Amino acid sequence: MFCIDNQSLDPYFNQAVEEYFLKNFDDNIFMLWRNDNAIIVGKHQNTLAEINVNHVKHRGIKVVRRLTGGGAVFHDLGNINYTFIMGYGEEGAKVDFKKYNQPIIDVLAGLGVKAHFSGRNDILIDDQKFSGNAEHIYHKKQRVLHHGTLLYASEIQDISDALNVNPLKFEGKARKSVRSRVTNISSHLKDDIGIDQFRQKVMRHITEMYPDAIPYQLTVKDKAAIQKLADEKYSTWSWNYGYSPKYSLKKGVKTDGGHVEVHLNVYKGVIIELDIFGDFFVNRDIDEVKQALIGVEHQEEAVLEKLKEIKSSEYFDNISEEELVVLFF
Repeated sequence: MFCIDNQSLDPYFNQAVEEYFLKNFDDNIFMLWRNDNAIIVGKHQNTLAEINVNHVKHRGIKVVRRLTGGGAVFHDLGNINYTFIMGYGEEGAKVDFKKYNQPIIDVLAGLGVKAHFSGRNDILIDDQKFSGNAEHIYHKKQRVLHHGTLLYASEIQDISDALNVNPLKFEGKARKSVRSRVTNISSHLKDDIGIDQFRQKVMRHITEMYPDAIPYQLTVKDKAAIQKLADEKYSTWSWNYGYSPKYSLKKGVKTDGGHVEVHLNVYKGVIIELDIFGDFFVNRDIDEVKQALIGVEHQEEAVLEKLKEIKSSEYFDNISEEELVVLFF
C-alpha cells in the first residue's frame, strides 16, 4: 500500500489526485489531505441547488464536483480528508462503508472518544456527525475509491452559511443533500492535540494496520498529469456546474421597476426554456429577451454578458441588467 500525505490545499488539484491514482495505478492507496475553503458536491447533484451562491461568491469559495455520489460538503483547513483506493478482487464490486470507517473509529477510541457508524455513510460522536463518506466503483480496473471528511476544528457556522440555500427555489431529480447536526472531533478530546498531531496518528494507525504500507511522494510526472486533469476537468464550469442533471429554477425579486419573476429550465448547464412574469412595465417586446437567453450557459457571467449585449434595460422600464441577472441564480 502506498501512503500519501498530500500537502496540497487546492481543491481542484486534490480531486484530480484521486482520479489519477484510481485510474492509473494498480497499488492500494491511502491518502490524507486538506482543502482550503471549498464546497465539494456529489457527482449526481445540481450544484446551484446545494450552495449559497451569494455567500460563495463573496467569500471566494471554490466549488468542485467529485467522482463519488452523495451530498455536498464544506471543506476548510479545520477538516482532514482521508481516501482509500483499493482493489476489490474476485468478490465483486460492493459499497462497504464500514470497512473503511473502522480505522477512524479505532483511532478515536485510542484517544478516549467513542465514535460509531450510523445510517448509510456517516460516523458520529454521540448523535452528531463529524465524518461523511462516499464511494465510487471503477469497474474497468476493479477498484473502489472511498473517501470521507474528518471535522477536527472546522468553522461550523461556515458550513451552515456555505450550504444554506432556499429549498423552494430549485426543482429537479438531482440528489439533494441531507443536512445533519455536526460536531468537531477536538470538542470531544480531553486534551486537544491539534490537527497536525491528529493527522499523524491517523497515518500511523494505517501503516500499522497494513504491513506492506510505504510512504509515497508524488513525482514530477505525477504532478504534471494531475495538474493537467485539474485544469481540463476539475476547475471547469462544464464539470462543476454544467454536469448537473436537468433542473428548474423559480425566483422573484422586487425592483424599482416592479416585481419580476423568472421561471427557467436548464439541461446540461444550458437554459432551454424561460418565462418572465411580473407587474413591471416594458418598452419593447420581452419575448426577444427570452429568445436571446435560450442556449446560454446557466452561469452568471454568461447571462449578464447576454443581457448587456441585447441591452435588456431598454426592454424593461427601470430594471437594469444587474438587477435582472440576480433572478437567474
